[in-house]
Amino acid sequence: MRLTRQTNYAIRILMYCAANEGKLSRVPDIAKAYALSDLFLFKILQPLVEHGFVETVRGRNGGVRLAKDAGDITLFDVVRVTEENFAMAECFEDGSECPLIDACGVNEALRKALNAFFEVLASYTIQDVVASRPNMRNLLGLDFEQTAATAN
Repeated sequence: MRLTRQTNYAIRILMYCAANEGKLSRVPDIAKAYALSDLFLFKILQPLVEHGFVETVRGRNGGVRLAKDAGDITLFDVVRVTEENFAMAECFEDGSECPLIDACGVNEALRKALNAFFEVLASYTIQDVVASRPNMRNLLGLDFEQTAATAN
């Protein structure tokens, strides 16, 4: 199974916000950290806002922040709202004409594999993946911004 770019960056946006805990994260700063366009980032943010993962604050000093604790957002939660299709083979899709649809061992194996994939994703939170890398803030350029703000 291969996740889309949208899912990949949705997770990374949430990681950025979690690493920047307690502060608003500006869209241009997030886009710069991941070498994305602001427009693509806004597209990715839309389902995250709609499903209550992040909230936006408008205005000159606006930005985005997590709408719930990073420990309450699993990777599965994000994948579920950003991926459109989990069909690993044609027989998973509605309207499949395969005569073995209900009796195929391959179908059963793929279904079990997909469920195991989801189970592992559900066992990791955004907090887990951020906490597993102690230098996350530095890698995202957040420590530099704090140091620069303090120097001014």
